[in-house]
Amino acid sequence: MLNQISKFFSLACVFMLVSLVQQQAIAQSSQDYYQLKWPVTEAEYQATLPADVDKDSGSRLPFVNRDELDEEGKAYYDARRQPGSSSLGGIRGPGSVRLHGSRDMEKSRVDRRTQELTRLVVAREMDQAFEWTLHEPVALKNGVPPEIIDVIRYRKPLDGVSEREASIIQLGREIFQTHKVKPETYARVLKQLGKRDLVDLCDYMGDYVKTAILLHTVDAHLPYDKEPLLPLP
Repeated sequence: MLNQISKFFSLACVFMLVSLVQQQAIAQSSQDYYQLKWPVTEAEYQATLPADVDKDSGSRLPFVNRDELDEEGKAYYDARRQPGSSSLGGIRGPGSVRLHGSRDMEKSRVDRRTQELTRLVVAREMDQAFEWTLHEPVALKNGVPPEIIDVIRYRKPLDGVSEREASIIQLGREIFQTHKVKPETYARVLKQLGKRDLVDLCDYMGDYVKTAILLHTVDAHLPYDKEPLLPLP
């Protein structure tokens, strides 16, 4: 029995060590990329890419398979490969990444509960009390539990939060607080959402940020009879 326990802990330690080494390698590669002295060769460039970044697309998502697109998607794809395209990033830009998502967000598969959860994450990270106060009741109505809302509101640890919701909250925290997404966080949320819904989720986040910027710019205040539900700062 003792031998089995010892073997188990040994394997656990090896797994943790391998995981740590992989994370450090990814972080080091990313750091090396920003320390390159340009111009560089393609080989030098690719040698610095993190382990979870596709060497062809230059991002964590590979190029979309053109054959899997409908005619509208193929035309959109081809337009980004043509010389003189209005897309500055071409096939490697955000427009190309969005081909993994829903081109018509009205047809997005991201459910309303997840949208409202995400809206609260953005409102919290942007300290946007107007948006939060109006949408907390909507989030509750769409099934976001009060205890998870409080986790977001007070920036509590994610212990006990479901994996799907915890991964989304963590994604938002990293995007807005550090402006980087850790490889393990990306892998975690990708596993929960898949490529299409993850890309759509990012677009929803962008829309909510746009609203927050507008409200902050005009210093929008709630009506006198609405108590702010988000503590600031």
